[in-house]
Amino acid sequence: MSLFPKEEFNSTFDIPFGRLYERGVRGVLFDIDNTLVLHDEPADERAKELFKRLREDGFKTCIVSNNGEKRTREFALAVGSDYVYKAEKPGIDGYVKGMSSMGTDINNTVMIGDQLFTDIWGANRAGVHSILVGRLGREKYFHIVLKRILEAPVLAIYHITK
Repeated sequence: MSLFPKEEFNSTFDIPFGRLYERGVRGVLFDIDNTLVLHDEPADERAKELFKRLREDGFKTCIVSNNGEKRTREFALAVGSDYVYKAEKPGIDGYVKGMSSMGTDINNTVMIGDQLFTDIWGANRAGVHSILVGRLGREKYFHIVLKRILEAPVLAIYHITK
């Protein structure tokens, strides 16, 4: 299964969601940290406004996070979204649970995240259209720094071949 995303944007906030809707997308799965806000930060006004606009435009949303229940629930409640915590990405169960909660399937759902080896690989494994976004800030945790080092050559190959 490919580690490469189906699409890539500089930021979650640069994604043309209207075009996704025109293509038939109705469900959006999101990672939290460095995808919507800086690592461990609460939902900010920009994230809240994005989710409000997505609801108004007819999208269902679900946070799919490897974080624990407290972090994931608090963020999801603040933005008004369904959520799956301890999703164990890149395993597929979190994606399946997220789509089930939204009432969508692999044909009308996208996953947006900032990490290749969790968000993107997991989405691809689950058959969900994957969108890689640039991370919002520097990593705080050593294990994620290591993943970023390992991601770098894969991203270089992706950028050369796309």
